[in-house]
Amino acid sequence: MSEKPKRARRSQLSVPGSNEKMLQKAAASAADHVFCDLEDAVAPSAKVEARSKISWALNNLDWGRKTRCVRINDVTTEWCHGDIIEIVETAGANLDTIMLTKPYSAADVIFLDRMLNQLEKKLKLERKIGIEVLIEEVQALQNVEAIATCSERMECLIFGMGDYSGSQGIDIVNIGGTADYPGDIFHFARFRITMAARAAKIDAVDGPFGDFKDEAGFRQEARRARSLGMVGKWAIHPAQIAPALEIFSPTPDAVAKARNMAAAYREAEAKGLGAVQIDGVMIDVAVLRLVKNTLDQADLYGL
Repeated sequence: MSEKPKRARRSQLSVPGSNEKMLQKAAASAADHVFCDLEDAVAPSAKVEARSKISWALNNLDWGRKTRCVRINDVTTEWCHGDIIEIVETAGANLDTIMLTKPYSAADVIFLDRMLNQLEKKLKLERKIGIEVLIEEVQALQNVEAIATCSERMECLIFGMGDYSGSQGIDIVNIGGTADYPGDIFHFARFRITMAARAAKIDAVDGPFGDFKDEAGFRQEARRARSLGMVGKWAIHPAQIAPALEIFSPTPDAVAKARNMAAAYREAEAKGLGAVQIDGVMIDVAVLRLVKNTLDQADLYGL
């Protein structure tokens, strides 16, 4: 199995593919992942036209180091195959990933994988296009392990708690909110998605928080997601970019401490020791894994 690209996904910014000005603002934003939307953010009458607007944006705007993604309509719609074909044929060389919506099983993801195989051969594209998948149906959560491992293109599982709440009948008012449930109503889904993603060596990302004026609420949900091992969260408004980047990045102090701990362990290892104490903390191989996670994040984000 080929090694998957390492991409930053701390803040996944959603932008309507039908809005040229918003596409331009998204390319210039601080988000390190942008998905140009062809699904919920675009009216049915505008979906076909939005494809060409997204292709133009991918081919002509300066996206910097951002992960460039397109969210397509699900496989049960009349737009799905057209989304895939037109976007890849017109902008495949400037596209990093495609985000598949509302899969029910691995078969839905394999459909996208097969189409990408054919198009990449036809167009002689040099880079493989990755797949990101939204887990937003109860059937998808039941099949999440199979979905996570069904294609070598799989790079990320995303928890779409809005549609998921509707699918399960969860009683919430705002997308991403937890209503009166004692504790985190989405804990199980987040945990299971993250575990499946980590087992498959791919990323897990948390979905939207609907009230973009409630920064405290957004931060709380982002911290919950990070504590379970998720690497980022959606931003449905530019105001949510900075908090996501902050929360899903290790602090300078944490990076410095991790580097000191790694250096101390390597020095102890060279002396034939299995563990070493630094600043009152015992460092062994298990602790070193946690330290490595911090250092890997620092390298990925250029910290």
